[in-house]
Amino acid sequence: MRATFQLKTLTVAIAAFSIISVASAAGLDRSGQDITAFLQDGTYAEAVYTYIDADVTGKDTSGNNIDDIAESYDFFRYGVKTDINDTFSIGVLYDEPFGAAADYSGNNNFVDQNPVSPRNGEGTNVEVRTESITGILGAKIGENKNFQVYGGPVAQRVKADVKLRDTAYSIADGYTTHVSADQDYGWLAGVAYSKPEIALKAALTYRSEIEHNAQSSENYPRAIAFSIPTSRTGSIDITTPESVNFDFQTGINLTTLATAKVRWVPWSDFAITPSLYNDVSQVLATIPQGAGIPPEGLDLVSYDEDQWQVELGLAKRMTPALALTGTVGWDSGAGNPVTSLGPIEGYYSAGLGAKYNVTENWAVSAGGKYLWFGDAEGQIPSKTIVSDFESNDGFILGMKVSYQSN
Repeated sequence: MRATFQLKTLTVAIAAFSIISVASAAGLDRSGQDITAFLQDGTYAEAVYTYIDADVTGKDTSGNNIDDIAESYDFFRYGVKTDINDTFSIGVLYDEPFGAAADYSGNNNFVDQNPVSPRNGEGTNVEVRTESITGILGAKIGENKNFQVYGGPVAQRVKADVKLRDTAYSIADGYTTHVSADQDYGWLAGVAYSKPEIALKAALTYRSEIEHNAQSSENYPRAIAFSIPTSRTGSIDITTPESVNFDFQTGINLTTLATAKVRWVPWSDFAITPSLYNDVSQVLATIPQGAGIPPEGLDLVSYDEDQWQVELGLAKRMTPALALTGTVGWDSGAGNPVTSLGPIEGYYSAGLGAKYNVTENWAVSAGGKYLWFGDAEGQIPSKTIVSDFESNDGFILGMKVSYQSN
């Protein structure tokens, strides 16, 4: 097949997909840890802005309505790579891989309703943010340099705040924890294969887990009932999960590109376990009120299942400067029932995007995606069901500015 199959306006159109290929439906997954910027040809740079707005409503076990708890959020992603020579390439990527943003309000079992409480009117709230910078060195190998191996270090920063309020959390009503920002390190490694004459690229990427030891401050007002001090400052271990991404694209004809993305994250191995919260739960496990709590106590946040995410797409070159993209996707979620701090059980999605080459080197891309969330029951760490969420949805909007030079 002729080398002219690899049309720049076609193959670069794939970049439009990565704007809208993410959501936070499983665990704390947010950016999808996309590395396709490094897989582009020549010198490449991109800046991506993503906005996510979800509508997550339900009812508590008393039948009270729970208004939308999903706070809209946005984040940026940046990437730059260049070829040192025909063998070696280097790149730097920035993203915000994991996070959560939920806020309960209204008249329900997740909002403090006690008029004499200093927390009266406060709702259950969670805010988790992470940032990562990845350095990558790649080497092309093989007779025709169709294969590439790559890897590099990852620096990651994480911080979190959690507030549990009202009767849904039983004895933990009023509990608050603040996890100060902590930076630690991991690594990335992968292998890619390309066949330019049919615009084929395939890449398998592994990211290691990253172990954080952060400073935390907890307040547990009802701990005094168990002769435990109500506040504690100390350290907390948080290990963000490993992951595997598979990215694939191939030309179908001179103007059409097919794509597939698969992602796996073992959220069943993830947990956040503040020490004061855990100590109180261990005491609860010894009395009838804590029946069912294991002797080792409870995690504040944990998940029962691993996440699988699949997305399929097509890119169509409409003119020499314009390409359109379409995607369909599925996310398994991380188990059901799931934590009340993020009560979504996966999703189905459909998205559209467009890329326009403003000049030979500069392009702008924009896209949107609609999400149909799976119904979920919310549970507290003791596995007690405290809420039910059904028929929820959301959308994602993204914009990208990119530069490429061969």
